[in-house]
Amino acid sequence: MDLKDIIKPENRVYGKTPLLTDNVMHYCPGCSHGTVHKLIAEVIEEMGIQEKTIGVSPVGCSVFAYNYLDIDWQQAAHGRAPALATATKRLHPEKYVFTYQGDGDLASIGTAEVMHACNRGENIVIIFINNAIYGMTGGQMAPTTLLGMKTATTPYGRDPKLHGNPLKITELLAQLDGTCFVTRQSVHNPANVRKAKKAIRKAFENSMMDKGTSFVEIVGTCNSGWKLSPVKSNEWMVENMFPKYPLGDIKDI
Repeated sequence: MDLKDIIKPENRVYGKTPLLTDNVMHYCPGCSHGTVHKLIAEVIEEMGIQEKTIGVSPVGCSVFAYNYLDIDWQQAAHGRAPALATATKRLHPEKYVFTYQGDGDLASIGTAEVMHACNRGENIVIIFINNAIYGMTGGQMAPTTLLGMKTATTPYGRDPKLHGNPLKITELLAQLDGTCFVTRQSVHNPANVRKAKKAIRKAFENSMMDKGTSFVEIVGTCNSGWKLSPVKSNEWMVENMFPKYPLGDIKDI
């Protein structure tokens, strides 16, 4: 059989979306960011909104997202992505506007920005990658770091008396009147990848219905920060992260 017969469109099982560039991703092997990038790109392609989508990325591992997704991007100061997305969406209500933020960015320096954007009910999508650590800057404790979890700044484990308790920011945002869809997903296996993609698409669709803010948390891994292999990181996440940050829809209007 000729190779041309094998690669006919009807025989193709999967094809990389053209919204993903050919640049080699800089993320550590096993990192969740690459999978989430792929899902966002596939959703945008399937909805046919490449020319209508604007992404906003702040400081952190996500800072180079513009290098991998072929859409319009804006760069925000640390924690300020929701504010910039608010302005962009209000100036261009016909655009699909989303932020892509990590827990060190969104749940720490950016807490005020995300709380008020969600409370106002801005018609944007916020995608939140929660790996419970500052991945890019050296593995320090983040607001979402688990109790007892060792990081560069909690070498003996997070102590609630000294460092406070983990912040369940997603549950807090679900209480605000301005949010219409709040969900927590993961991408550690095929079934959960499909659920995460469905949630991302629903969030994008909501942003054009004047329903308010859609917030999608992805519980992810940080193999380098956790000092674990990709396989062990997924196992650790399931055993330790999911009990504190359970998957599923929290709010759906």
